[in-house]
Amino acid sequence: MRIRSTTILAVRRDGEVAIGGDGQVTLGDTAIKHGARKVRKIHNDRVLIGFAGSASDAITLYENLEKKLEQYRGNLQKSAVELAREWRNDRVLRQVDALLIAADASDSYLISGSGDVISPDDDVLAIGSGGSIALAAAKALLKYSDLTAKEIISEALQLTSEICIYTNAKIEVDTIEI
Repeated sequence: MRIRSTTILAVRRDGEVAIGGDGQVTLGDTAIKHGARKVRKIHNDRVLIGFAGSASDAITLYENLEKKLEQYRGNLQKSAVELAREWRNDRVLRQVDALLIAADASDSYLISGSGDVISPDDDVLAIGSGGSIALAAAKALLKYSDLTAKEIISEALQLTSEICIYTNAKIEVDTIEI
């Protein structure tokens, strides 16, 4: 059985960056956890992260990002690139089944366990089982509303929970000022 879990969404708007996620973890056709915490502030609360995929792999990915942030004095771009470079060169770590969104005051990145670092073309990133639904909802809300980044995430994830069976409505959103 495959463990499926989560939708993580990041939005940047009007001096605020927010990342949110739902709390569901699903094993096969059963929701086995409803309140998993998948969004965190790290590096002295200056970097927001949200993760999807295998829990142990995601935690390993974010712990290694935290180490890189310490090493590179909080430079998220340099930390993400160096983490990806290190990850790609390690045969064991390359098999990690996780995705991470990390954002600070100036940048947002999708970081994969396989060593990818992707910066969005616009102000939205989404990962996980309901990622494409949340991405579409957030882009529409950005274009056609005056909602804050936090409000967009809440609304988009609520809509996603109504469509994606691997996403629930126990939504957690955290923000940092930019």
